[in-house]
Order: sequence, then C-alpha cells, then structure tokens
Amino acid sequence: MDVQAPKSYEIRTYGCQMNVHDSERLSGLLEQAGYVRAPEGTGEGEADIVVFNTCAVRENADNRLYGNLGRLAPIKARRPGMQIAVGGCLAQKDRDTIVNKAPWVDVVFGTHNIGSLPVLLERARVQEEAQVEIAESLEAFPSTLPTRRESAYAAWVSISVGCNNTCTFCIVPALRGKEKDRRPGDILAEVETLVAEGVTEITLLGQNVNAYGSDIGDREAFSKLLRACGKVEGLERVRFTSPHPRDFTDDVIAAMAETENVMPQLHMPLQSGSDTVLKAMRRSYRQERYLGIIEKVRAAMPDAAISTDIIVGFPGETEEDFEQTLHVVREARFAQAFTFQYSKRPGTPAAEMDGQVPKAVVQERYERLVALQEEISWEENKKQVGRMLEVLVAEGEGRKDDATRRLSGRAPDNRLVHFARPEEPVRPGDVVTVDITYAAPHHLLAEGPARGVRRTRAGDAWERRNAPEEKKPAGVMLGLPTVGAPPPQPAAPTAGCGCD
Repeated sequence: MDVQAPKSYEIRTYGCQMNVHDSERLSGLLEQAGYVRAPEGTGEGEADIVVFNTCAVRENADNRLYGNLGRLAPIKARRPGMQIAVGGCLAQKDRDTIVNKAPWVDVVFGTHNIGSLPVLLERARVQEEAQVEIAESLEAFPSTLPTRRESAYAAWVSISVGCNNTCTFCIVPALRGKEKDRRPGDILAEVETLVAEGVTEITLLGQNVNAYGSDIGDREAFSKLLRACGKVEGLERVRFTSPHPRDFTDDVIAAMAETENVMPQLHMPLQSGSDTVLKAMRRSYRQERYLGIIEKVRAAMPDAAISTDIIVGFPGETEEDFEQTLHVVREARFAQAFTFQYSKRPGTPAAEMDGQVPKAVVQERYERLVALQEEISWEENKKQVGRMLEVLVAEGEGRKDDATRRLSGRAPDNRLVHFARPEEPVRPGDVVTVDITYAAPHHLLAEGPARGVRRTRAGDAWERRNAPEEKKPAGVMLGLPTVGAPPPQPAAPTAGCGCD
C-alpha cells in the first residue's frame, strides 16, 4: 500500500520580532498537524503550503505581499493541492481585501487566531473555497501553542501581547489589541523549560516590554521579572525588546545593573529628538527625559551598548526639528540606530496630518542622519579594540565566514564579533573568549588565536539538533509546559517593530 508523503510547508516572515516568534509557533502548529518543513534551498512555489506572516508597519508592505502572491499565482494554477495562507498584521488590517485582490489565496487569518491555521487549511481544502477568519480579540495566549524554535541556544519568550500606546504613526495597537500580560509564573516556567533544553540566552519580548505589569496591576513587575530570570540556573544571557521611554523606571535600571545575567545592552526607541515632533507623534516623553534615561543607564552600566529607532520626515518636521534629532544622536552616542523614512499608513492619524514632508527632503535628512550615526558607531566600536570579550557563537551571523575561515557571534553587549576559527571544534551555542583587534561600524574583529573555548549545554543542544536523523530524539515541539508533564525533547534550530 502506498503511503502518501507528508505535505511540506514554507513560512515567509516580514516585520518585527513578534512576527518572527509567531512564525515559530506557526511552524510548531503545522508540524503538530503532520506537515514537514520544506528543505533549505527549496525553489519558489515548490512547498505544498506557503504561509506569509505579514507586517503592516511600512508603506510598501502591501506591494511586497501582492507582488509575492502574484508570482505564486501561475505556479499554484499548475500545482493542484498547493495552498497559500496569509496571516499577521496586514491580514488583520486588510481582511477580505486580500482574497479580492488575490483570489487564489486559500486562507487569511489574523494576529489573534494563529492557532486556527491548520483547521483553516483543511477546511479550505475540503470546501474548495477561501477561508477568512479574523478574531477581534486574543483567543489564547500564543505561548500556549506548540512552537518550533529556530535556535537551540537562544530563544524568544513573550511576556505580553498588544500595546496601550496611541502613537499617531503606528497601526500596530489597532491590529494586536490592548496589552495583555502573562502571569510571571507562566513566563518563568517557559524560561526554565527552555534552559532545561539547552538554551542559554533568552530575549523577553513585548510590543512595549517594560510596560509589563500594567495589566496585572504591578508597576514593578518587569524589574521583578528580570531579577527572577537572574535566579534561573544555567541561564547565561537575558535581553529584552522593545521598551518605551515612558515606562523606563529606576527600578528597571537597578535590576539590569544588579542582575548578573541581564546583558549590558539596551534598545530604546527615540523616534525623534524634537519635543514638537514627539508631541505630534503622541509620544509621552520629551528630549530631556530621554537623555536623562541614557545618562542613568550609563551611570549604572558604563559599558552598556545602547541602540534605538528613529523616524525621519514625520509630518510637520522642520529643519530645526531634525537638528534636534541629530543633537540627541550626538549626545546619546548610540552603538547602532535603526533609521526609517516616515511612511504614511492608512488608518493612522499621522496619515491625515498636514505638513507631509517632500520625499526629496526626507531622503536628504535621512542620508545625513545615517552618515552621522555611521561615524558614531565606528568611534564607539573602536573603543572595543584591545578588550577581551566572551562571544556566544552564533549560526548564520557571518555571511563571509566560510570564505574567511572565521566564525561569528555576539558579545555580551550584543555587538557582532567575527573571530578566527579556533583549532578545536566549536559549535553554535559554545562560548569563545577573544581579543578584539579591529573595529568597523557594524562589527568587531578578533584576528588572533582565541584565548579559550567553553563547550556548553547550548552547544550540546545544537549538536543534538543537527545529528543524523536516525540519532535524533523524538519531538521538536516546545510550548508552555503543563503541570506534571516531563520536559519536552530537544527542540528544533533560532534569534520590534519600530513602533515602540
């Protein structure tokens, strides 16, 4: 009797870390339902199921999605049984529009009901018509869903979903809903399960991560959570993204400085240095408050690397306003800045504002900002030359590693480090101690021999993950553990939206 091969799937992810983590859950759901991930290098349209996990933050998000869907239309017409699904923020926003524009799409699902994907695919197959299901509110906290982790050594852990802010440029709160916090015990149970599997680095994730506690009535809940993570044996690195300056309190700074495994790194969106523009953006802080936070963080953690998000060309931005942004960049001396040209998003108050800045003006300001930040990033990186750093070896971080015979990884402050390959075997998840000999604006280089290699449980987990198929333990799923359940088997290989 012929046994039908399982159907393959491919997930294409756009947008922020929330989407990346949601895609891990979509993979877990599909594999639990019997699908298998399409092999690396699978050609366009060769997977049986193609899922687009979309973002709605940037202006070209719609064009990018419909362009990709258009390329798949003739392929799908030649392949009976192939299915296409669209989820994420753009699906939550556009709903029926997607099927009207691309009638060959089989499933459209929103940010609140990603757990419905396998059922919707099956229903579309049986009924032979598109299934559109958009929940208006969260059906179940996403971390209760099965998850196919993309990394054996580093993992995202959601502590909240949604956002209570009303920034005039941002569509995300309307699509992800009001903030909803997880119970601290559930978060720590997931962290402990991940560590038991070999994970040594976790990133706490929320649309507005340091507002954690507002939903459960505890203003110090986030700092308490950081300190609790510090007590998890075997957890070596804790990061979080993305915080909001409004909620950045002194107890959080103290927790960061006093908790050994919380890394000396902070990503805190600025968006603009102009008080006038910040008010128009409906950001609840001003330049003085922002720089005051930077000063306190640096006083508590002198070696902290601070990064940010900046929007150039917000409606009404004058040359004087833009100069205030440049002033903050000079004062803050960011290690890195993610810079964006303002893009009008239908449905946001900013899209209807007067004073839309001409594209040529926005481009010229953007280029000046990037040039300034490149200069500062390089100067700050040069300060790392001569330092000895512990680098967590990463997978896929160095695009030229094979050609240069180097490996790559992240320093405690999250700077990217390329280093000479040690004599002894090194696996992703292991830790290598190196001396920095050269700095570029976006990476550091350690050209000499490594001082030492520490083989870790995370490296062991990576090795198990990549063992020949017949030697792998059963199971790759990792969701929220149930009470009394044994820890999951080793999970399968992993890492905000600029709206915070």
